[in-house]
Amino acid sequence: MKILVVAPSWIGDTILAQPLFTLLKRNDPTARIEVLAADWSAPLLARMAEVDAVIANPFGHGEFNFGARRALGRRLASTNYSAAYVLPNSWKSALAPYFAGIPRRIGYQGESRYLLLNERHRLDAVSHPQLVQRYAALAGPLPASLPPPRLSSTMEQQQAARRALKLPLDANPVIFCPGAEFGPAKRWPAQHFAALASLIATPQHPVWLVGSDKDKAVGDEIAAAAQGAALNLCGRSSLEQALDLIAAARCVISNDSGLMHVAAALERPLVALYGSSSPAYTPPLSRSAKIVSRNLSCSPCFQRVCPLVHFDCMNGITPQQVANMIDATSAN
Repeated sequence: MKILVVAPSWIGDTILAQPLFTLLKRNDPTARIEVLAADWSAPLLARMAEVDAVIANPFGHGEFNFGARRALGRRLASTNYSAAYVLPNSWKSALAPYFAGIPRRIGYQGESRYLLLNERHRLDAVSHPQLVQRYAALAGPLPASLPPPRLSSTMEQQQAARRALKLPLDANPVIFCPGAEFGPAKRWPAQHFAALASLIATPQHPVWLVGSDKDKAVGDEIAAAAQGAALNLCGRSSLEQALDLIAAARCVISNDSGLMHVAAALERPLVALYGSSSPAYTPPLSRSAKIVSRNLSCSPCFQRVCPLVHFDCMNGITPQQVANMIDATSAN
């Protein structure tokens, strides 16, 4: 059986889709899984053992372009897919499988996709409070425990990433992931990251900041405030290199972000910082992860910016508190 999966648009959500891939392979070990995804996610999907191929999705986040989606579907029609799993809930994301004429088109009802999907699931948020469960349930009844996401990274890949970035091969770094695509309400303050770097950085355990181009400015702010205790690699490393840097980290400190889920899927010791978002919905799926959340009455608010202005959910998590958790997490 040949299966097409229309992937989500975010790094974290793509990681959380992997248990679905695993269950599809369990249901049919001979199944071939191909993922329609943005170009940036190809290196990530390549590190998943269940994915056989990645097909470039040419549409930007939020882009409609009905004609181009119909043309893409018609190109896919010759590939003889047996089933398509459409993970985004948008109407437009189901167009390509529909125009490809794939016999089984599976997903949540979403934006009234009555014609586009012929196996529509209704969301049961009580039974499936986590996003990973919602994706996995598309493959059938959930097992007693879900297979966790797992990414591969070899020693050779880790060393190659460090050589390319001119980083010491023998360092055992603590990696900070200070970004969060959704908005500033998900980000621990830059001054807290800087203070933490000053508390913990040593020559053997340097602090490296990892993130995308969009995180470069906050990385620069942290590095400047830390006065040499942190090296900003945000925007300097590709997603694949970031993955391999994280894979060899002593510990990772991250906001609720895509790279947090990468660290969890690599089974690195992880301290995950939650403010406006909910660890009940998108937790790091790893026994090596520790979650820090103040559980205030106003959180999670799921807002991009603190609606109450005070931002206590993140301001109140102290650098010393996180430093203590690094020691506890790394010792396990």
